[in-house]
Amino acid sequence: MTMDARKRYEELVILVNKYNKQYHEENASEISDFEFDMLNFELRSIEAEHPEWVSPDSPTQKVGGSVKREAGVTVTHNVPMLSIQDVFNKEDVCKWADDVRKTYPDALFSVEHKIDGLSMTLRYDNGVLQLAETRGDGIVGEDVTLNAKVIPDVPSIIDESHYLEVRGEVYMSHEDFDKYNEQQEIIGKPQAANPRNLAAGTLRQLDPEITRKRGLRLFIFNVQDGDRQYRDRHSEGLKKVEMLGIPVVPHALCSTNDEIIAAIDKIGEDRGTYPYDIDGAVVKIEQVEYREDFQAGSKYSAGHIAYKYPPEEKEAIIEKIDVSVGRTGKLAPVAIFKEPVRLCGTWVTRATLHNQDYIDTLGLGIGATVMVYKSGEIIPKISALVKSGSDVFKLPCTCPVCGGEIVREEDTADERCVNPLCPSQCVRAISYFSGRDAMDIKVLGESYVEALVANGYLENYADIYSLKNHRDKLIETGIVGKEKNTDRILLAIEESKRNTPDKFLTGLGIRNVGKTTAKTLIKHFGSIDNIAKASLDELMVVTDIGPTTADSVYAFFRDEKNIQLIEQFKIAGVTMEMEDDSESEVLMGKTFVVTGTLPTLGRKEVTELIEKNGGKVSGSVSKKTNYVVAGEEAGSKLTKATELGIPVLSEQDLMDMLNGNS
Repeated sequence: MTMDARKRYEELVILVNKYNKQYHEENASEISDFEFDMLNFELRSIEAEHPEWVSPDSPTQKVGGSVKREAGVTVTHNVPMLSIQDVFNKEDVCKWADDVRKTYPDALFSVEHKIDGLSMTLRYDNGVLQLAETRGDGIVGEDVTLNAKVIPDVPSIIDESHYLEVRGEVYMSHEDFDKYNEQQEIIGKPQAANPRNLAAGTLRQLDPEITRKRGLRLFIFNVQDGDRQYRDRHSEGLKKVEMLGIPVVPHALCSTNDEIIAAIDKIGEDRGTYPYDIDGAVVKIEQVEYREDFQAGSKYSAGHIAYKYPPEEKEAIIEKIDVSVGRTGKLAPVAIFKEPVRLCGTWVTRATLHNQDYIDTLGLGIGATVMVYKSGEIIPKISALVKSGSDVFKLPCTCPVCGGEIVREEDTADERCVNPLCPSQCVRAISYFSGRDAMDIKVLGESYVEALVANGYLENYADIYSLKNHRDKLIETGIVGKEKNTDRILLAIEESKRNTPDKFLTGLGIRNVGKTTAKTLIKHFGSIDNIAKASLDELMVVTDIGPTTADSVYAFFRDEKNIQLIEQFKIAGVTMEMEDDSESEVLMGKTFVVTGTLPTLGRKEVTELIEKNGGKVSGSVSKKTNYVVAGEEAGSKLTKATELGIPVLSEQDLMDMLNGNS
């Protein structure tokens, strides 16, 4: 049991460090806040039982994320910007308050909204804003003063002659977040996942004008340093800060445990009505001087505790269930809600139903009332059935698009249309083929593909290269625009023929073969023909190619329809073979990380150059990294490389290496 616990502890250290980095440095996470909190709680519980296991690598011994230099210069905090210890049940809140009263019977408590945003401290000297800094790793943060000055809630001048340092949370309102995503949709660009991520990215923008346009806001929740009038009683300090024209976090002063719990419950009950997201309620000792006697460890600020609410869930009624057909023919049922529900800062109108087994297990049908939540704070999912509707929904027996046969795959829950000429599969397959990761025909968007398929010009992705034969008719009908736009599309299609064969192989959409696997296969075999002729055993010996992928590749190139398609591509002149002199092995077996701004080459160009010469490029620095190629503003990756003793190369160093110079 001890060995199992130690193994679980080591696993938790790795997991929590990983998700910590995603949250603080990448502004994204694979798991929800609640799941992350549970992992943290389990980790701390094991450390409480086995303090001898605690190592400097444990996330409990660190604060937040590391600094991103790209958004500005770094600054050391006058007062460390520490985290707040979390608890997940109200009994622990009461126990903590009781412990405080054992030392200070007259202790009072402030219960506040825990705003879900990005922490920032403001330093004022003689009434003038001198510095705004993000939390960073809790000791060192980023200077974001220029961006802070364009936030309406941050006055550049206040009526205070003494030094004053206040800490708050930068956030984005639901209204401004919705406006941003609506605009992104109009211009065809990716939408933000949630307000917290967008607020964090916006505050780190290099251009303050972008920050101004996006409408960030601020709540102050603590006085870090200043005259005694601000530092005696917490609530009084916030009141004085508010009188200076800086918004402060909503808070309630409490004396008894019943009052504390009532305040927490009130915040939780109303959280769906706030114009911003919260991820908990913070309970603080009102008398500031009492706090230092209640340390919670080097990672956490003293005299505070945060109650974390369970994941936000809301009821929704299923108005209808749509079934679409994906690129590979897989049926994809989606529940459409009668009214949108707001979760984690966005309006949710639908949720995937995955497959028939999932629908049957929950008993879902039209008119059903369900509980909806967001997995990883991003993906809408249904957690439970609240009230049954009509009969349990059944997926169609024939394809809803083409009427073709539907087959359930062996050993899976997936059901697929097996008609290779299904228009829905055709549109998605062609869009994937022409997409960024494959042939990258930028001007051939999905709307054009849909129109071309609907009008009979495209039945498969090889037909793209026959469109030039229909130029006059396309211009006459205006299906993809008039002469100028039609010629633009046809030119882009012609230029795509010169793409390297790994891009072509990616575009074929072979099951389990993405762009990385495609590069590996082309690098090993050199051409599409050699891959097509390869036996299962020959495919299996390729690095990182397992039996499942090998089976998919082998089967694809032995299907008569696919063989005919490849011939069409050859006749069209699509590149099928790597150029003889296109690669070297001078970097074979070496792993590189590219960071910062290089003098003449972009990161994509450097990556292609390294891979072209046998090397691998990774997104993060580790002990397995052989070299880091660094330019200006290289940031935390350069710092980590230095710490690990990994050689750092300039652009010229890399070129020398490629030319055979040490």
